[in-house]
Amino acid sequence: MQRIAESELILNSRGAIYHLDVKPDELATHIITVGDPARVKEISKHFDKLEFERQHREFVTHTGYVGNKRISIVSTGIGPDNIDIVLNELDALVNIDFETRAIKDELVQLNIIRIGTSGSLQSDVPVDSFVASTHGLGIDNLMNFYLHENNEEEKQLIHSFLTQTQLHNGFAAPYISGASMHLLKYFVDGYHQGITVTCPGFYGPQGRILRLGISNPHLIDRLTSFEYGHHRITNFEMETSAIYGLGKALQHNCLSLSAIIANRIHKNFSKDSLSLVEKLIVKSLEIITEKL
Repeated sequence: MQRIAESELILNSRGAIYHLDVKPDELATHIITVGDPARVKEISKHFDKLEFERQHREFVTHTGYVGNKRISIVSTGIGPDNIDIVLNELDALVNIDFETRAIKDELVQLNIIRIGTSGSLQSDVPVDSFVASTHGLGIDNLMNFYLHENNEEEKQLIHSFLTQTQLHNGFAAPYISGASMHLLKYFVDGYHQGITVTCPGFYGPQGRILRLGISNPHLIDRLTSFEYGHHRITNFEMETSAIYGLGKALQHNCLSLSAIIANRIHKNFSKDSLSLVEKLIVKSLEIITEKL
């Protein structure tokens, strides 16, 4: 039994994992992640019973019940670096014994569903629609720090992506991971499906120009025009590939659901994004409580 050192697995004074400030008994195995800490209460207001509320920095966690289904909602903040913290700590909460600091013999598989907002990269994926991501394709570099494997189709997707987009040298080495088929099969009706690209920033990395020029002004066009067999890029944001990559490596079921609040082709933005996200929350909770 190999003990994990205090410097590697950091626990606070109440025995909770450091960043999330959550103890193992305070976490459900069905988890919804959101970027915005304020969105946690917009989901937990639908709970029939609220058990735990925790907050540390941008990480807010509510655990409770919808009917007999125990669910945790965790805010991640923005970006792949925050996802690195959250996914590793969620896994540690269920798969590491905090007393012995050793990995458990029997591992727990979590269901992790991201509910967030995103920008569409296709003219036929309009503002105020929903996307369930079949893959997360990262140009953020996170998974290149971890040992992970791709199947043959994923390897071919990355090769084709590099060829078509010409993202070489100065950019990160892209990586890709697929959604959990266990979860994705329930999110078909009312959802567009496609590849979601995850970027390491909101402005330049997503082709936005304010005062700074960008090194790849053709990025949006190349993402939109990418195709490999029946696969295409539907949208981009800042978390999905990190959730999929870490989730797959840790053997959890992960799915990313996006409310499309902007269309980068038509250059328009949702007139009521709050109502759109609320609709996605309600629709997702119904599926989680009835199907999972």
